[in-house]
Amino acid sequence: MRYEKGHKEQTRQRIVEAASERFRADGIDAVGVVSLMNDVGLTQGGFYNHFGSKEDLVRECVATGSSASVQKMSSKVAASRGEPWRALVGAYLSAEHRDHPETGCVAATLSGEMARRPDSTREAFTDGYTEMVELIMSTLPDTVRGKRRRTLAMTVFASLVGSMSLARAVADPGLSDDILSLGRQAALELIDAG
Repeated sequence: MRYEKGHKEQTRQRIVEAASERFRADGIDAVGVVSLMNDVGLTQGGFYNHFGSKEDLVRECVATGSSASVQKMSSKVAASRGEPWRALVGAYLSAEHRDHPETGCVAATLSGEMARRPDSTREAFTDGYTEMVELIMSTLPDTVRGKRRRTLAMTVFASLVGSMSLARAVADPGLSDDILSLGRQAALELIDAG
């Protein structure tokens, strides 16, 4: 059977998109190749036409998911008026982001699993981390300069990821909302302190 030009690339992209969402929603180890391929209407054997291993897919999902998160946050920043760091903090620590981990930041959904992944996957995660830190740096007030700019961006990102992870982990919706609110307040206070 002959396929149209680009069919293999489109199929690969469908697999990556489905896996990226499933990994962020359910965790990497909870997603098997068979169920993933069923999700995209393909057989397990077809998986190996696109990836050498599940870890190859994980690495690609971490890379593409991280870039997508940065693009999504960049759009929120670009649409902001005034203080872009407020838009970024507000978008990151929003109920929408909390309620949709499958399309959210890879760091907030998968960082706990990254320590147990191979170096090549952790390197893809590190690249995504660096992209987000650079985005945060680009939003900071001009009064934050030099090495402090990067240090502050790293601290703010850690605060955002921690707050989002906790807000998703607790069973009490009111407490989850409080964690988001207090996380926004704490991140903005860090930035205001420069």
